[in-house]
Amino acid sequence: MDTNVLSALKLFFVGIFVSTLMTSGLSATESISSRAAVRIRVDKCNDTTLLSEMEKCGEMFNSDMKLVDPQNWCNLTHFIREYNMFSSCTEESAVHIGCYWPNPLVERYIINIHQRFFSNCTLERVVWVDPPDDTLTLLILIPVFLTLAMIALVVWCSKRSDILA
Repeated sequence: MDTNVLSALKLFFVGIFVSTLMTSGLSATESISSRAAVRIRVDKCNDTTLLSEMEKCGEMFNSDMKLVDPQNWCNLTHFIREYNMFSSCTEESAVHIGCYWPNPLVERYIINIHQRFFSNCTLERVVWVDPPDDTLTLLILIPVFLTLAMIALVVWCSKRSDILA
């Protein structure tokens, strides 16, 4: 067998293997046992316990955000670690208690945290600018000419169907 054909065949099988792994939902951050544990415990969610755990996560995030200058609250690079720890805390607490994450109670709590810390972080209005005329002309004419070329090709092939058949 030719080496190029053998390499292409190996590449094909590796592609199928990778595709199978990706569609099965396995990744480096989750395993089959952790997904099974979540499924088993989901039906025992206690909202009161969940809310008290969310309060603990919120207090921890609040104390962490006190160390960040309020002028930097709108720049995620200044508090990304604290926000990641808060998000992980809410997720781990919900899963530990046996609740879905996120669920409506957790979402409301996270929205309250966002309103408390990030309510003044609105982005300035984006001003849309038209592209230069040359670019705009190309973006319009290329699809038009391709459409005309495809139509001409179909008509030409349909007239020559006796030769091509």
